[in-house]
Amino acid sequence: MENVVVEINGPLAEVIITRPKALNALNYATLEELKSVFSGFAENSEVKVVIITGSGEKAFVAGADIAEMKDYNVLQARTFGRLGQTVFSLIEKAPQVVIAAVNGYALGGGCELAMACDMRLASTKAKFGQPEVSLGVIPGFGGTQRLPRLVGKGRAKEIIFSGNMIDANEACRIGLVNRVCEPEQLMDEARALAADILLRSQTAVAFAKQAINTGGNMDDESAFFYESELWGACFSTEDQQEGMDAFLNKRRPEFEKKK
Repeated sequence: MENVVVEINGPLAEVIITRPKALNALNYATLEELKSVFSGFAENSEVKVVIITGSGEKAFVAGADIAEMKDYNVLQARTFGRLGQTVFSLIEKAPQVVIAAVNGYALGGGCELAMACDMRLASTKAKFGQPEVSLGVIPGFGGTQRLPRLVGKGRAKEIIFSGNMIDANEACRIGLVNRVCEPEQLMDEARALAADILLRSQTAVAFAKQAINTGGNMDDESAFFYESELWGACFSTEDQQEGMDAFLNKRRPEFEKKK
């Protein structure tokens, strides 16, 4: 791959978008590479947590590649938009926990990529926005749907309709970002969070992600029923036996040793 680097260390994978001269903008080739990476993760039971970030100091992903799509016709634009939506849905539905480490500009497609992840950690230098209306278009990689679900319709409309950027602290205040840290600490913070998650039952974490993501698209009664089904399914697992036995015997659970 030319635009994406993948580093795997046991159960942790790091995905780095590497187009620094273009501020890591998402062109067709980069989206195809991300699609290949996350399609592979869908079949990889060894990787449990993925951290995604951008290379360089200026940008996570500055957006979609405007130079590439400027002269698209309607059909080409729809195809490109659907590719972005497909890739980001793969990320959102990945069996792994996916953490975005946002190190700089996360604009347009970059903000949409971050929102497809389970959590977002941002450096103090990060900037977020959906500036598409300044280009005569709308967010096309899921931004009109994910942003309102994260921050509410009113705030999402303000961000999308104005096209203005917000800084990391404001993004954290409105719930777009989980936490903010100094740039030099960003990857350490992301790895520490990944390490915390990896201490837990990975079966339970996967079930919890499934309950949150799937239940969020259901009515309340159906969502509660779905949660109860997954809750019950936990009691068929070795992790449930190990976790509760460890609690009762006042010891640390050792989930991986039970595999």
